[in-house]
Amino acid sequence: MRRSVLDRWRARSGAERRAVAEAFATLIWASALVRFRPFRRLAAVAQRRPAAHEQGDAAATVALVRWAVAAAARRARFRAVCIEQGVAAQAMLRRRGIATTLHYGVAREGEALAAHVWVTWRGEDVVGGAQAADFHEVAQLGPARGR
Repeated sequence: MRRSVLDRWRARSGAERRAVAEAFATLIWASALVRFRPFRRLAAVAQRRPAAHEQGDAAATVALVRWAVAAAARRARFRAVCIEQGVAAQAMLRRRGIATTLHYGVAREGEALAAHVWVTWRGEDVVGGAQAADFHEVAQLGPARGR
């Protein structure tokens, strides 16, 4: 028998539940930023340096944020696609002292252009990387550029 959403939620650790709650709040903020602010504002946010230095197991932190953003985005009742997920993941990791790069790419789909955002940390995918190969990168935003 399949466990209910509430049972699965209760089975999660406190750190996981807090991360999902933070991801929801950050996705709401990212969605508003994307929808109501000009791209130059989003670019300025994406290029902020982390306030602190990486502490503890950064790889585990990246994995937790990756999971939390994906979990929150799947259940969001608002637009939470690649750009919102990328901005949210980058912001959550920046708060934890982890510098990332937000990549912006485009691809031609017939007569139209499609856009995609993905985030990397030390060359490793954080969010959106599975589709990145299908897009031509046109911008990198973040203090971790070139690393």
